[in-house]
Amino acid sequence: MTSKNAERLIMKFVTNQADLEEISELTYWLSSNEANKKIFEDFVKTNYVADFVMADYDVESAKKVLLQKIRTTRPIAGKRNLTAYYKYAAVLVVGLMMVYWYTASQNDIQTSIVQTNQLVPKEEAITLETEDGKLQTINLNQTQNITNVSGKIVGKQNKGTLVYNGTDVGEKLVYNTLKIPYGKRFNLQLSDGTKVYLNAGTTLRFPVHFLKNQDRQVFVSGEAYFEVAKDKKHPFTVKSTKMNVEVFGTKFNVNAYPDDSKAQVVLVEGKVGLYQGTKVDNDMVFLKPGFMGTSANGQNAINSQAVFTETYTSWINGGLVFRNTSFNEIIKKLERHYNVTFINNNKTLGKEVFNARFDNESINEVLKYLDESFAIKYKIQNNKVIIQ
Repeated sequence: MTSKNAERLIMKFVTNQADLEEISELTYWLSSNEANKKIFEDFVKTNYVADFVMADYDVESAKKVLLQKIRTTRPIAGKRNLTAYYKYAAVLVVGLMMVYWYTASQNDIQTSIVQTNQLVPKEEAITLETEDGKLQTINLNQTQNITNVSGKIVGKQNKGTLVYNGTDVGEKLVYNTLKIPYGKRFNLQLSDGTKVYLNAGTTLRFPVHFLKNQDRQVFVSGEAYFEVAKDKKHPFTVKSTKMNVEVFGTKFNVNAYPDDSKAQVVLVEGKVGLYQGTKVDNDMVFLKPGFMGTSANGQNAINSQAVFTETYTSWINGGLVFRNTSFNEIIKKLERHYNVTFINNNKTLGKEVFNARFDNESINEVLKYLDESFAIKYKIQNNKVIIQ
């Protein structure tokens, strides 16, 4: 935000002329930097609260002094001194907001700010269920060993990745289950070296180690991207409730959320065969790289078509790409990606299709983009996004 824009919005706010979007923009600017909160606390403690309690506060004088500090902050070595700029700008925003909250329409303005910009995604933990039914919480900021019921180390978690070492070789299959909540992603390396990227809202059941002379099988509910280690003697199969994937050393994405109307497999590299229910070689649908296979609810056939694979794999790096996607589908993916709740009261809008791309933006930035680009109006109430 430029200094002129800041001045304009602040003046509108102080004079009670700012609309909800402008109030939201000022509030987001403040909340985007932790340092600004500390500046706010120190400044208010030493200036505004005391002055307001002891006497009438001179808003105009304070505004002029702080605006002058913003204007006189000089560039250093040809670059804008952003640290000083943001410091004074944040003090100005918060200080004037505090005075305004005390002196004019306090309840209405505070309610508007909460409803327009205080969406807080729910925080849930990734869990690993071991063969004995015990649940272990996965903290993305920690490193820890994963053990079996005998206490032997079978894998190691290093923050966002869990690697199984393949040393716990026994005579029977022992399964672990990873559950990824909405709003998070996680990476896994199986004992054979296969890499699996797990999207939000995904459950993967997999063997701690694969047995010799047996096919490799894993079970997925949700979305996962696989880079399967080649092993001709031990075919690899991904199973879901709607469609199964037989793998021939490859990279592909499986989208099989139980509440979706269809399951999709997008092949990036190699070769896969798709089938429903029990495997019948004659009924398998084989994909080439750049193609997607789709199995819709209530249909016995698997259809394939050429696609742009990045549209379906961008989530691995935190992105979201929508191409000719209905608004209802968009908000469903946003709910999973950010762990937030949408309520769409605009049924006509829900059927309209849009194109959009987001690269690691916050949910507030996404909402602002939808509003500005497509005139999609919303409000935030009880930590839910209400589409009007």
